[in-house]
Amino acid sequence: MVRLYNLHPFGSQRVVPCQRPPARFCCGRDVLFVASAAASCRVEAFALGEQGRCEPLGSFATLGPVLRMAHSRAGDYLVTIEEKSRATFVRAYVSWRCMSSGSSRVCVRMVGHKMEESYSETLKEQMSIVEMPLSDPPLCVSCCPVNGDLLVGCKNKLVMFRLKYLVINQNLTVLDFERSLILHIDNLIPADVAFCAGHIAITTELDVLILKLELVQQSADRPEQCAQSISTLEKPVDGGAKDEGPSTHISQPELDEFIICQKPVELRGEESKLCEIPVTLESTELPTEDTKRFQVRYLLFRRFTPDQSPFGFCEETKLHSIQLLPMYRTGSSVTDHEETENERELLSLFCFFSLPHVGYLYSLGKLVELISTYQYSEKSEQAVLTPQFLHVITSENLQCFTVRCSAVAARDEDPYIDTTVKACPPVTLDVCTLRMQLFIGPRAICHFKNHIILLTQADTEDVTERRRPTRKMLFRKADSIKSRTNSESEPGWNLYIINTVSTVQLYREMVDYSRTYENVKTESCIHLLSEAHLLVRAAIMDPSFLKSDEKEELLRAFRESCAFLGDCYSRFDTKDYHLALPYYRMSGLSMTEVLNRLVSEGDEAQTYERGFIFYLTHSLNEDLNEELSKESANKVLQIFCLADPVQLPHILCSPCMTNVCPLTAVKYLQKVEKMMPSVVLTLTKAFMALKMGDLTMYAHEMNSYKETVLACGFIGQPKLLRQCKEGIVIPTEFAVHLKETQPGLLVAATVALHENSKMELEEADTFFKILCSNSENTVPQLLVDFWEALLVVCSREEILQELLLRVTSQYVWRISKQQLPETKPLKTTEDLVNSCNRFGLIFPWVTSIMSAGSPSDKDYCEDISKLQSLLCSQSINITLVLPVLEPLAEAGHVGLVIRVLCSTRLGKYEEAIEQLLERCPDAAVLYAQHELKDENRAVWWNKLLPELCKRARLTGNDCPVLISSLKETLSVVAMELELRDFLSLLPEDGTAAFFLPHLLHCSQRKLLT
Repeated sequence: MVRLYNLHPFGSQRVVPCQRPPARFCCGRDVLFVASAAASCRVEAFALGEQGRCEPLGSFATLGPVLRMAHSRAGDYLVTIEEKSRATFVRAYVSWRCMSSGSSRVCVRMVGHKMEESYSETLKEQMSIVEMPLSDPPLCVSCCPVNGDLLVGCKNKLVMFRLKYLVINQNLTVLDFERSLILHIDNLIPADVAFCAGHIAITTELDVLILKLELVQQSADRPEQCAQSISTLEKPVDGGAKDEGPSTHISQPELDEFIICQKPVELRGEESKLCEIPVTLESTELPTEDTKRFQVRYLLFRRFTPDQSPFGFCEETKLHSIQLLPMYRTGSSVTDHEETENERELLSLFCFFSLPHVGYLYSLGKLVELISTYQYSEKSEQAVLTPQFLHVITSENLQCFTVRCSAVAARDEDPYIDTTVKACPPVTLDVCTLRMQLFIGPRAICHFKNHIILLTQADTEDVTERRRPTRKMLFRKADSIKSRTNSESEPGWNLYIINTVSTVQLYREMVDYSRTYENVKTESCIHLLSEAHLLVRAAIMDPSFLKSDEKEELLRAFRESCAFLGDCYSRFDTKDYHLALPYYRMSGLSMTEVLNRLVSEGDEAQTYERGFIFYLTHSLNEDLNEELSKESANKVLQIFCLADPVQLPHILCSPCMTNVCPLTAVKYLQKVEKMMPSVVLTLTKAFMALKMGDLTMYAHEMNSYKETVLACGFIGQPKLLRQCKEGIVIPTEFAVHLKETQPGLLVAATVALHENSKMELEEADTFFKILCSNSENTVPQLLVDFWEALLVVCSREEILQELLLRVTSQYVWRISKQQLPETKPLKTTEDLVNSCNRFGLIFPWVTSIMSAGSPSDKDYCEDISKLQSLLCSQSINITLVLPVLEPLAEAGHVGLVIRVLCSTRLGKYEEAIEQLLERCPDAAVLYAQHELKDENRAVWWNKLLPELCKRARLTGNDCPVLISSLKETLSVVAMELELRDFLSLLPEDGTAAFFLPHLLHCSQRKLLT
């Protein structure tokens, strides 16, 4: 669908002061080139200035009449196809600006001609003409706007010339070309070509083919030519009528007057390989290490049929105006002097082509997509695409359509488009006609920046006498059509420069126009404002935007357009109401400013649409740094009470609502509670009671539910406990009060938030440190309580190990520094052991060692017992905590227990026994009884028994603990070993009376068994 508006995109117009009738023209950078009629054989150059001023720069002669011409921005050269003596030639005019300085010297050379040093010095002050030798007559030509390469279309082939910069000496660099690649395309006569960044678009009368040249890795055995054979979609025309039935049996004389129409086809992406146009690549460069090798990827093939509509002759259905339009990444422009060294960064690429009554615009990105179709009101002659507009000329009009290029490019550039952060009008938005400007006999058009160059010619042909086509499946051949008369053979021609108005001016007009639909047609209002937004966005995405005089004005217009679209989606009941949020965000408006735009003062009966509520809900639920005034906050309460009362508890917890009147808030909450009571609502009322200082009301609300229910209630609204300002977690007044009165509830609520992914571990650390007014390097007891409570419920292994490491570090730090916790721990060791398996029962031998410890250890017994409980469990990774435990290695009996526990967990039982026998021998047997079981029982007789015997021999009867431990060990070993093995372990110099009872016990066990 194409909408029609009556706007004024065209401004003033001037006549180009041509000396001779124009035949062809084109634009490049700041220059207009006009090729004269056949009799003159000259090209005039005009400088394009502001407001369409056109100053002659000079002229130069051509070899013959110019059939085609194009200018390359990269390299600043003009390329032409010229005719001389029924032969056609391709010539590139390099350094043509020398002609404007008065120099008449011209150098003509062939491509690749090696210039002598003395000869090339003269190139500084003369124009060079580079001729391109071709084996076939050239039909069309195109220059790549990105790198300046040249593509020439011939029958059944395309020839690519690579632009080169030859450094002659320090002061002179000249342009040259090298024929690098030939694309052989069977059975194809190109009517026109377009070339950009390796993409090639080709049209015949009714076919469009888009290819992409892709670099491939060169292997050692790769041939010089890369051939690609493509399977055909249909059989050739000769056999295409095999199944047509009787109607296809036509005599040869009759068949000569007709052509058979093939069915329309559209193939995109990989499917386009199925077209019947095989392509073979032939590399013509001299092979070097840096030689690039290409392969062809098919992007699009489209075939049309002759037009059977009543608008015109079916034979006149031909494609025209093929164009590849690049859009560059914002800020990637380069200056003229940098052009040889840098390339602008290509962001998006578009292809446009047209039939007489309809035009097609495709995006050539990761996917090939048809983004717009343009229906013309009458037969078109030519069209030109720009990032902002599509300009089309018909027999009597210059028409201006909107385009969607900026909508596609914006999404290619910014991944946040189409989220709650940013928005852009959809690519599928209906295009519109902004203007249909009457002109007499438009013939040709081109575009440069904000200028349109239009050639008009009075046409004396009586179009009413044209013969209407007969509706048959077979149509007369196109060569019977009489072509239109060229401008050089008729009087009445004019070449105009039409200035398009500035982007900001047209934007203002579109905004004013949209107000006529504001209260009548919602859809049209949004559509026109979307068009205005895309217009400004396209101007901002232009590479020259950063250097534009209108930069600040365009940015203001962009923000304003976002605000207008936000207003529309907030005020109108549309399915896309959610777009109010991203558009308001991009507008830069504060919440107070939005409220002032949309809320009427004193209008109690005002209704609010979904878009406005959606915007307010998301804005208030996010961590904005804006605080609403008391009046604005109370107004927000009133809005939500009417529109969405369920959200009231959540809205009141927003940092933006800090200044809200708590008494008013409680009144609204009580109304909601009668309809929809909830734990979150009760907690919010308690929060408001705290703000009012009403502790009685606070206590009443907090006693409405059990603590476990209240803790889970905070999951529904975490901002009751903590808020974020500038990325920093800040505890609320509620959290401060709970810290003093109900620390257990506070810890339980924080654990619930963490387990429900509402608070990260690092956030909790910051929360408790700020809450307890601790420095960054000190850990408050409340945070340790949180870690311990989280150990009870957490199931994620990576979080568990991190928590175990943290609590262990804190226990070790307090024990080693003899630092008592500032508050009483919420859980004892016994509580933790009973709550979860992360804390284990303390071993008897540990208790035995600690009973003999120093009295000072008892002051820190809670931390010590928790640390020992952790090490007695199997949950902690002992290798990770060894460095943390290092400060306690020499800390008396505590250190001994730590070392023995670590050795045991590492499987170093013999080392543990040595440590015990050295420091606390009375615990050795207890340790052995607890630890040396199953596969570790051999340690009894391999390590413990020999060590006890050795130490008992040295001390004699002076150490009864050793003697007692030795007896217990002998009793255990006697029960485990055979008599012979047991006897071999006894010392030869031992007292028989001491060992005899154990020998007898061992032998009796043998007899019993």
